[in-house]
Amino acid sequence: MTDATQGGASAGWSPERSAAGGHNPYLIAFVVSIATFMEVLDTTIANVALRHIAGSLAVGIDESTYVITSYLVANAIVLSISGWLSTVIGRKRFYMICVATFTLASLLCGFAWNLESLVLFRILQGLGGGGMATSEQAILADSFPPHKRGQAFAIYGVAVVVAPVIGPTLGGWITDTYTWHWVFLINVPMGVLSLFLVGTLVREPSSAEEERERLLSKGLRVDYIGFALVAIGLGSLEFVLDEGQRKDWFGSSMIIFFAVLSAVSLLALIPWELSREDPIVDLRLLGRRQFAACFLVMLATGAVLISTTQLLPQLLQTELNYTAMLAGLALSPGGIATLVLMPVVGRLVSTVQPKYLIMFGAAIVAFSMWHLTGLTGDITYGYAALSRIFLALGLPFLFLPVTTASYDGVPPDKTNQASALINVARNIGGSMGVALAQTVLAQRQQFHQSRLIEHAAPPDLGYQQTIDAMTRYFQAQGSSANDAASQALAWVGRTLQQQVDLLAYIDVFWTLAIVAMLMIPTAAALRPIDLRAPARGH
Repeated sequence: MTDATQGGASAGWSPERSAAGGHNPYLIAFVVSIATFMEVLDTTIANVALRHIAGSLAVGIDESTYVITSYLVANAIVLSISGWLSTVIGRKRFYMICVATFTLASLLCGFAWNLESLVLFRILQGLGGGGMATSEQAILADSFPPHKRGQAFAIYGVAVVVAPVIGPTLGGWITDTYTWHWVFLINVPMGVLSLFLVGTLVREPSSAEEERERLLSKGLRVDYIGFALVAIGLGSLEFVLDEGQRKDWFGSSMIIFFAVLSAVSLLALIPWELSREDPIVDLRLLGRRQFAACFLVMLATGAVLISTTQLLPQLLQTELNYTAMLAGLALSPGGIATLVLMPVVGRLVSTVQPKYLIMFGAAIVAFSMWHLTGLTGDITYGYAALSRIFLALGLPFLFLPVTTASYDGVPPDKTNQASALINVARNIGGSMGVALAQTVLAQRQQFHQSRLIEHAAPPDLGYQQTIDAMTRYFQAQGSSANDAASQALAWVGRTLQQQVDLLAYIDVFWTLAIVAMLMIPTAAALRPIDLRAPARGH
């Protein structure tokens, strides 16, 4: 790729073509982050309320998980085509439509009367929320000159990285203090505020209007087949990832059906979209080395972030008997660390090559996962919080450079599509990470149980000595000989199960450490960015 091409995105920017108009671009960054923060928050805030939702609506826990799955599927479908929709409708208009839809759906979710109505409204909420992040990134890319985009994406990064962290804590507090309905109703005033501020302050960039007019001048040709392939492919993939472990993966005919449907649809999408003049998803971007490397790193970043956000509270609640709120609070110090570091990394992006920042961030994330492999049955709150802080220190070095580098060499009329694909990578990566973590956890639990149970048998000397010692202990506490023997057996069984679970969690964290390490050679493939671009273009 030539220097001229590489500088295309830079040369295409000018203050007159900015989405900020005459306003401070940092104000615009804050304004468009409000609704995105709500949307990302909703991917995790409802998780801790599932038991309350199931009890209130008289359904089983398994059925209540469709509240989460329906949102993710709808979100993924809209995310993938949001770049095209944003171009056709206009970035500002599309963003406001998404915020309005999300806000209305949140209100309806809060007043849902049964599971079917709640799932329907969550689908509507996912459809509205799916386009927010894409539109926001495109607006930010248009509001700031290229050499300041790192600082702009730092504000966006706070919304995307911190929101999933505080979601479980906030959701637990709201559910315990009020009812699960307020988990959704809190979005309404924030949505109304976002609509007012965006409508008042944000301007439709002239470059976006020119691209829209060019597209519509040829007659609006909707790629219905492309849309159907995206919807079926990504929707089926999300279902497989979210439900696979619960339904025994390929031991279930339903999972096999949706896996095949997803594979066929996504494979057919490639030649179809590459042959379109105005594709609904511009897969040609993935043919660029720079963008493809960023896509893969964002996939892995989403996998580690979302899986650990679910896994750590699960570990603390099931193995250490933490409450939902306390388990969520263990993640909070990490959110503060990210909040502090984001603006620092935002400035570094302007002076240090993104590839080096990403490699450094990946090493920190890998270290944080390695730190968690030191799990024992008596870890403290501080240990859990510190592990999350380590992860939080690495995330800004991944998220901001990846987001910034992904726009390098992308023409201004393709920023919508680039933003859509990067956000698809984060969401799909998150689903893949959760599916990988839960699958490894279940399989390694079976493995460790089969190995440890070999030593929990009467012929084993260590087992006999432990039973005898615990029997004497319970007798000393006042139990009869028979009761003490039964209590000793029960204690050994509980201890064995705890060891099985902890060993399985350790294996999951080793797996995630490997995923983080793989980001380092991927980042090495990134092309150096011309950090002097503002001097040439401005």
